[in-house]
Amino acid sequence: MSGILVALIGMVVFALGYRYYSKFVAEKIFRLDPHYPTPAHRYNDGVDFVPTNKFVLWGHHFTSVAGAAPILGPAIAVYWGWLPAFLWVILGTVFAAGVHDFGTLVLSVRNKGQSVGTLAHRLIGQRAKILFLFIILILVLMVNAVFAWVISNLFISYPASVLPIFIQIPLAIWIGYAVYKRNMKMLVPSVIALAVMYLAAILSSKIEWMQIDLVQWMGGEGSAGIFGLGAVSSAFFIWIIILMVYVYIASTLPVWKLLQPRDFINSHQLVVGLAILYLGLIFINPDMTAPVTNPHAETPWLPLLFITIACGAISGFHGLVSSGTSSKQLDKETDARFVGYAGAVGEGILALVSIIAVATFFTSTADFSAVYSSFANANADGLGTFVEGAAVLAGGIGIPADVAVTIVSIIVISFAATTLDTSVRLMRYIIAELGSEYKLPTLTKTHVATSIAVLSSAALVLLPEGPKGFGSGGYQLWPLFGTANQLLAAISLMLIAVWLKRLGRNYAVVIIPMIFVMVMTLYAMFQQVMFEWSWVGTEPNTLLFVLGAIIFVFAIWIIITAFSVLSGNTQQSIDD
Repeated sequence: MSGILVALIGMVVFALGYRYYSKFVAEKIFRLDPHYPTPAHRYNDGVDFVPTNKFVLWGHHFTSVAGAAPILGPAIAVYWGWLPAFLWVILGTVFAAGVHDFGTLVLSVRNKGQSVGTLAHRLIGQRAKILFLFIILILVLMVNAVFAWVISNLFISYPASVLPIFIQIPLAIWIGYAVYKRNMKMLVPSVIALAVMYLAAILSSKIEWMQIDLVQWMGGEGSAGIFGLGAVSSAFFIWIIILMVYVYIASTLPVWKLLQPRDFINSHQLVVGLAILYLGLIFINPDMTAPVTNPHAETPWLPLLFITIACGAISGFHGLVSSGTSSKQLDKETDARFVGYAGAVGEGILALVSIIAVATFFTSTADFSAVYSSFANANADGLGTFVEGAAVLAGGIGIPADVAVTIVSIIVISFAATTLDTSVRLMRYIIAELGSEYKLPTLTKTHVATSIAVLSSAALVLLPEGPKGFGSGGYQLWPLFGTANQLLAAISLMLIAVWLKRLGRNYAVVIIPMIFVMVMTLYAMFQQVMFEWSWVGTEPNTLLFVLGAIIFVFAIWIIITAFSVLSGNTQQSIDD
C-alpha cells in the first residue's frame, strides 16, 4: 500500500475530528464561554500565570507533551504491523486524546488553574487526591530520568545536533524580551531563530570541528574519561549534569523568558519538520513494506498496543501539562479547543509520520522482520529506525543524508528537552502541593521544591545501575511508565466525567474512552505485575512488582471512589 494513501486517510480523519467533533464537544458539552475570566487574568503574576496568545500557547503545549514519545511509541508498535498502530493513532487521537487534553484544560481553567491531582480532592475526596498525587509523582520522576538519558544519548550519537540545540537557548531568551518588553510580534523573530538553528545544523553536519563530540574529545570509545569512567560513560555524566543545571534554571524562570519563546520556535520546527517529511513522502511515494499485521509476533498486541502507543493516541502526561502549565496561560476559555484538541491532533500527525517513516524504511518485508524479530528488538531499535527512515523521506526533496539525520535528531531532542523542562516544573508544583497538604511550608518554596525535583531526578539517573549502562538508572522504573501513564489518563477522564455529571451535562464522550483505556491499562498492568515481575513471573523484579502493585491498588481504590460519586445524584457546580 502507498505511504501517501495512508497519510491522506489519517489527515482526513484528523481534519474531520477537529472540524466537527471538537466543535460539538466545545459547544454542547463543555460550553465554552469567551467572557469567562481565566486564571491567567485573575491570578496574573508574570511567572506562571501569564495570558498568552493561543498560537504561542499551542506551541508551548504541543512541544511540552510531544517529547520523543509520539515518535518512539508508534515506531515500536509497528512490530504488530502498521495497520493496528495506524488505527489506534487516528481513532485514539480523535475520540480519546483530543477529549482528554481538551477536557483537563477546561476543567483546570474552571477551577483556578489547579492540577488534576489537586482537583481529585474537590471531585472525589481527600484520600483519592493523595493516591493520585503519588501516581503522578512517580510518573514525572520517570519522565525526568529517562528523558535526560535519551537526550544525553542523542547528543553522543548525533554530535552535530548539539550546537544548534544550545544556540536555541539564547535566541529564545532574546525573543522573550523582544516580545514582552518591546512589544514585538513573536512570529518573525521565531522564524529567524529557526533559520539560525538550521543553518548551524547544516554547518555542523559538514564541518567536523563544529560537532561537540565529547567521546572523541576524550580519545574515542575505548579511552578513559573522568572519575574512573570510560569516555562514553563520562560523556553521559557530563551531559546529564549540564541538563540538570539547565532544567533547574529553565523551570524556575518566568514562562515568558524561556519556556514560551523556545516552545514557539519548536512549534515551527514541527511545521517545518512535518512539511519536509510529508513532502519527501509525496516525491518518493514509497510503499509500506512493513506487514499490515504481523502474524509472527510472539508478543500479543492485546493489550500492549494501547500501552506502547501512549502519546500520539492518549497520554496521561498531557493532562498534567494541560492542567499544570497551559491552563495558567490560557487567554480566553474558547482558546482551549485550539490549544487542547488541536495539540492532540498535532501529536497524532507526528505519530502518523513515525509509523510511515518506519513502515516504508525497509526494502522488503523480510528486512523488516529481521530488525523487528521480537518486541525487545523493536524497543531497542525503534527510535534509531525512525531517525534513519525520516532521513530517507527528507532526502526525497534533496536534503543530504547527513544534514537530514542532524535535523531529525534536533527535532527529537528539542521536543524531549521541552518535555523535560515542563516535567520538572510540574514536579515542582506537585511537591509544593504536598507541602501544603502536610503543612510543610518549606516545600512550597520555589527553589526548595525545584531542588528536590532536580536532585531526585539526577539521583535516579546516575546512582542505580541501569539496564542500558551508566546513566540509565531511570530505565529500572520505565516498564511502569506505559501503564502508569495510561492509568493517569483514564483517571483524568473520570474526573472530567464527575465534573460534567455534577453540572448535569452529558458525559458519554468522556466515559466511553475512559472505560476503554481503563480496561486495557488495568489488564496490561495485572499481567505485568502478576505474570512478569512477581516471584512466579517470567522476569521477577522486586522493585517493579512492589511499585506496580501499589499503583494498581491505588488505581482500583480511586476508581471505586469515583464510581461511587458518579452513581450518586448530586448535581452541583464546582466551578470557582
